[in-house]
Amino acid sequence: MKDHSVRTLITAAALFLLTVSAMAQTPQLDPGEKLEKLQFPAVTMQLKGWTKFGNGHVYTLPVRAGQHLKISFSTKSKFAFLAIFDLSKPDDEAFFGTDEDGLSFETTIKENATWLLRPYYSKVSPRRGLGAPFSILIEPLAAAPQQPQPPAEPERPSLFPKAPPKPQ
Repeated sequence: MKDHSVRTLITAAALFLLTVSAMAQTPQLDPGEKLEKLQFPAVTMQLKGWTKFGNGHVYTLPVRAGQHLKISFSTKSKFAFLAIFDLSKPDDEAFFGTDEDGLSFETTIKENATWLLRPYYSKVSPRRGLGAPFSILIEPLAAAPQQPQPPAEPERPSLFPKAPPKPQ
């Protein structure tokens, strides 16, 4: 009897964890947003669109550990921005936003994930029109070469101890 209840509990816990991980991969869309699923590009990919409030496109991009890429955002509007979210993380905070971090993001991926790229028109700015055109460039890059470490000089025997480092 105990064996059966333990199995049931383990099965329920496994289903819960699968549901939570599936929910982490499904983005929460605003009303009217359309989701476009991308694949990691072999060459530079350009996405063009319009940040229509309630009718914009958002993009998911699967990334793998070790991939190196650069994402650049451009627009003529000072009210349009791009936010990038990691859907594998439970929090809903963007890890990159062009409103604070600049117009491009370059990184080497540390772990497999799915990113959500959300171009948006700022709701807190004075509205001038219904949105703005934008362009997103996704550039796969060659992995950054490892910087060779200079060979350490062998310690030479000395009669005097080393001086402590001077404060700067």
